[in-house]
Amino acid sequence: MKILVVGGGGREHAIIKKIKENKSVEVIYALPGNGGIARDAVCVPIGAKDIDGIVKFAVEKSVDYAIVAPDDPLVLGCVDALEAHGILCFGPRANAAIIEGSKVFSKELMKKYGIPTAAYETFSDMDAALSYLEDAPIPIVVKADGLALGKGAIVCMTRDEAKDAVVSMMRDGKFGKSGERVVIEEFMTGPEVSVLSFTDGNVVVPMVSSMDHKRAGDGDTGLNTGGMGTVAPNPYYTDAVADECMEKIFIPTMKAMNAEGRTFRGCLYFGLMITPDGPRVVEYNCRFGDPETQVVLPLLESDLLTVMMATTNGTLSECEVKWKSGCAACVVAASAGYPQSYESGFELTIPDDVEDHTYVAGAAINENGALVTKGGRVLGVTAVADTLEDALCESYRMVEKIGFANKYYRHDIGKRALEAGRI
Repeated sequence: MKILVVGGGGREHAIIKKIKENKSVEVIYALPGNGGIARDAVCVPIGAKDIDGIVKFAVEKSVDYAIVAPDDPLVLGCVDALEAHGILCFGPRANAAIIEGSKVFSKELMKKYGIPTAAYETFSDMDAALSYLEDAPIPIVVKADGLALGKGAIVCMTRDEAKDAVVSMMRDGKFGKSGERVVIEEFMTGPEVSVLSFTDGNVVVPMVSSMDHKRAGDGDTGLNTGGMGTVAPNPYYTDAVADECMEKIFIPTMKAMNAEGRTFRGCLYFGLMITPDGPRVVEYNCRFGDPETQVVLPLLESDLLTVMMATTNGTLSECEVKWKSGCAACVVAASAGYPQSYESGFELTIPDDVEDHTYVAGAAINENGALVTKGGRVLGVTAVADTLEDALCESYRMVEKIGFANKYYRHDIGKRALEAGRI
């Protein structure tokens, strides 16, 4: 089979490495991929948002199956365009990807179908939003309606912070068109849990739960990032919580999308908070999370491509999805200064014994043929072991062996999970 993977980050590298395990795979094209992914796939310099270019390439190469991984091309209708040319895809069509593409849509969906989430109000007029904030309870959360590279939700601890967030989005255009409408919602408390799931619109099959670490610095200090590390499973996601989520959130969400004529097929991501009143939805994503994918897929025992094709064909209920026992830990190595200013272009060395466990997010091949850093998050290193302690120990051992000039990583990934597991 000829496989096409749209995207070029650590998530896509994890998907590609897992897809390679299927013996029927002849070649994998990554559009655009990156210098590290080039070791596992044929990278083609076509951007993930170049829908016409992606379709043209897929048709020319007679691609058998396409996996559209990032949010932007999904929301832009990449799956729709590929399917219109007879190419089977993993990922939702645009009318279903709106569940991530518009926070206003997703909040109204949850309200209409009784899916537990934070109380909220939506605004398309800045003065009305500022007026609402005069008496709203603090702390509060301000969210841009559209896609914002995972940075469109701002937790505001004071009234002035909340007003500044609204002005930055609605007047100053911090997130472009994505911030023309905002959602202002209740501040919830409790541990956060990420649950990715396979769904074909008929059934929902949750993957192993995970815990992300968004802050740049140790002790959950510093700015929010795209993710500095992950562990799986999440100790707060007990069997009882999982059952409640299936009954009150997962199945109702799938049925709600069906009822709206927006059947979702692909990976539906549930960002959850386990509040004192039970689990609630923080956000939906219409695709695999990054870096959650890098700890979840190494725990998948079943063949990923087979499961993906079952979501496309509507046969997921007939497909056995098995998981390995044990735990996984991913530590992200970034460029010092990320997520603000940082330098790139440093030679990147990945030892042979670490390469199979490394998912490259930001790297390029320079004019001399050397692998060099490119971007803030450079890579993630994942280890699987019987216990979380052992997985973390091995992941840190491997990340220390990777070399580049301004390497930075957190030293406390998994600490909260370990402490929760001992309660």
